[in-house]
Amino acid sequence: MPPRKKSAAGQAELPGVSSMAEIKDILWKSADKLRGSMDAAQYKDFVLRLVFLKYVSDSFEERREQLRDELIKDGVPESRIEDFLNDQDEYEGAGIFWVPEGTRWADIAAQAKSAVIGELLDAALDTIMKSNSKALSGVFAEKIFNRSNVDQRRLGELVDLLSDARFTGHQGKSARDVLGEVYEYFLEKFARAEGKRGGEFYTPASVVKVLVEILEPYKGRVYDPCCGSGGMFIQAEKFVVSHRGRRDDIAVYGQEANERTWRLAKMNLAIHGINGDLSAKWADTFYEDKHPDLKADFILANPPFNMSDWYRRTDDPRWRFGTPPAGNANFAWMQHIISKLGTHGSAGVVMANGSMSSKQSGEGDIRAALIEADLVACMVALPPQLFRTTQIPACLWFFAKDKTSRAGQTDRQGQTLFIDAHTMGTMLDRTERVLTEGDIAKIANTYHAWRGTKSAHKANLTYADEPGFCYSSTLDKIRAHDHALAPGRYVPAAETDDTDDEPIADKIGRLTKELFTCFEESTRLEQVIRQRLERLDV
Repeated sequence: MPPRKKSAAGQAELPGVSSMAEIKDILWKSADKLRGSMDAAQYKDFVLRLVFLKYVSDSFEERREQLRDELIKDGVPESRIEDFLNDQDEYEGAGIFWVPEGTRWADIAAQAKSAVIGELLDAALDTIMKSNSKALSGVFAEKIFNRSNVDQRRLGELVDLLSDARFTGHQGKSARDVLGEVYEYFLEKFARAEGKRGGEFYTPASVVKVLVEILEPYKGRVYDPCCGSGGMFIQAEKFVVSHRGRRDDIAVYGQEANERTWRLAKMNLAIHGINGDLSAKWADTFYEDKHPDLKADFILANPPFNMSDWYRRTDDPRWRFGTPPAGNANFAWMQHIISKLGTHGSAGVVMANGSMSSKQSGEGDIRAALIEADLVACMVALPPQLFRTTQIPACLWFFAKDKTSRAGQTDRQGQTLFIDAHTMGTMLDRTERVLTEGDIAKIANTYHAWRGTKSAHKANLTYADEPGFCYSSTLDKIRAHDHALAPGRYVPAAETDDTDDEPIADKIGRLTKELFTCFEESTRLEQVIRQRLERLDV
């Protein structure tokens, strides 16, 4: 193994690594090798807690050096510098967590080969949590590193691995930015590893970007009633910063029912420097709304699709447009979200495709009531395979409490925009598709042109119906379609080019060959599945 190059701060860099993508990939592959027999869900908690501890330590040391330089520059006597360096307010004022002596990464890394490394990690995180209780209360209450089933040798190797990566000053980025990217990358990787369960805490980044780019949460209260690991908030914060705003331009409010996922979200917000209110504890939004008086300016949400097991009260005041069926919470989520919108609020919600046309158990009546209340601003049909964790086709609902010409926008009262994006995206591999930056921009620009927002005026965007992609419909036309909202019912078909220079015999031969290839692959997969089923101990 080649020797590690030392940075100016004395931390090691990964040899031969020149980009963030390489850092993330190397860390993931190396960490995954150490997993052993632990399942992805348990291992996720280990790795992400360690990444968090490395982040708070790196950013603390980074701030400590900055503070020392500032004090020397200001002429503060050497005898007094140490007092300032040990003043917790000097760190909290800069948005940095206070990391007490003995809990810093260097202290932990020095004991990586110790048989009590798990005990040291649990104690360090507990101390950091208590020293930063406002942001971290309850996050590390569960002690996970010193359990009897944890291989302390492998845990020490994982600590060594993270010690080998320099997270400060990489390509001009701060520790917060670098660790934030690594944390998001790991969340995505773990979501894929966990399959369907991964969907409980992770929404594909390209889908989140569509929501954020359409809603444009420049300033105000941002809410997610089922926030998972907090990805909606992170993207909203990135949007604000990229438009020269400040992190505190938005106030974040969220709720999460799963204890583990709530802890992930708290850590995620902390790493990105977002002071969010995710309540003091995890809780079911339907059973115990943790933000009962909140009226949000923007709501972004990806609720569990077609949730059949949920807490339902028929007299719930949130059911203004009809009582949702006991067997499906889709319209319960939508009505909860609408109940949280402020006077001029808007929302973007990921939903299963069935929500656009279902008439089961009164869902059609609820949808019609939402439409007649003129709350539905836009519907987007998404392409398949965006969600690795589910094969259920998805769509986006956008609600607006105010469709008037306020703030110079185009008056769209009594109208809804339909966008058919089902052919967009590019395949990452055989099973997963992503929306490209160009796809996201086209969808968002179309909405802003239709709505006449400031973004549209600035970019000189004008709206026009586009066959095969978008259509602005009146309420009367939606009524004629019995209040079904699938964009395919409204968007005219794209004009097709009938010119085809390929001779018919060649085309039949090519398509036949492709079909036989599919048959062969189907046969191969059938054999693989049969072999694996035979191995099951039933």
